[in-house]
Amino acid sequence: MTYSSAHRPGTVRQLWQLLEPVHAVVYFAPEAYEEAGALGYATDDRWPMYFAYRAAPLGPAGAGLVNALFHSFSPRMVEHYLARSWHTAQPARVLAARAVAVDRSLRALLGERADSPDLAEAAGLARRAAEAVTTGGRPLAAANAALPWPTAAHTVLWHAATILREHRGDGHLAALQAHHLDPVESLVLQSGVGAAPAQWFESRRWSADEWDAARERLASRGLLAEDGAATAAGLALRTAVEKLTDELASEPWSALAPQEVARLADLLLPPVLDIVGAEILPTQGTLGIGVTYDYED
Repeated sequence: MTYSSAHRPGTVRQLWQLLEPVHAVVYFAPEAYEEAGALGYATDDRWPMYFAYRAAPLGPAGAGLVNALFHSFSPRMVEHYLARSWHTAQPARVLAARAVAVDRSLRALLGERADSPDLAEAAGLARRAAEAVTTGGRPLAAANAALPWPTAAHTVLWHAATILREHRGDGHLAALQAHHLDPVESLVLQSGVGAAPAQWFESRRWSADEWDAARERLASRGLLAEDGAATAAGLALRTAVEKLTDELASEPWSALAPQEVARLADLLLPPVLDIVGAEILPTQGTLGIGVTYDYED
């Protein structure tokens, strides 16, 4: 199967790696915790805030829908947090708090850069790509794309990054399903290829029995060795998942010419270095920081 795009999958992946830290500040920045705490969410860890902020564009969604769309979390974990999310604050209030959290967090991280012409240019380019997103079969992208655009450049950049990353995430779930990987298997294989140690994924609350059963299923397919490391076949499968994810994420970037994509990448590097340099984001796991897959593109 081939995909028509003006940009190679590796370029699309680079853009994700640059935009993902912009989006992720809302789950890690101190200001995001403060705004969630003001709504009444517990802030002793990030998960009450995470589930509320990320699910709010869907409206008062229940655990079944959120579990299906977020994919990698134990259903018990989703049920635990969704049981109280909308009792604490309705989605409209959560979205308002999320917008304030984004504004405050990025201003704190970027300083004067938040009001710079370069950031405004980056926001405009990213917005053009985000507005070109096709939302059929992309529920989280659709929910965020339906929200009104903010006005300040740094918040426009965040909103564009969010639409594009959820579009990519929706496609990633399709890629996992196409390669017959269920939620816990996807995490076990991700650990097996060295993206993060297995202990990092304990936060997703799968039981030891569920994790071990997934390892056995993957081993029976020749994808994992006895020590839990991915075999050559396992690495090849995970690489195929990532390549398909990049291909499925490529469509909106066709709204930009190659030189505009290159310009956006150049413009994004300084603010992303500001964000990553603040050391509030994890360097292992699912954010794509420093994660590479070798494939011909």
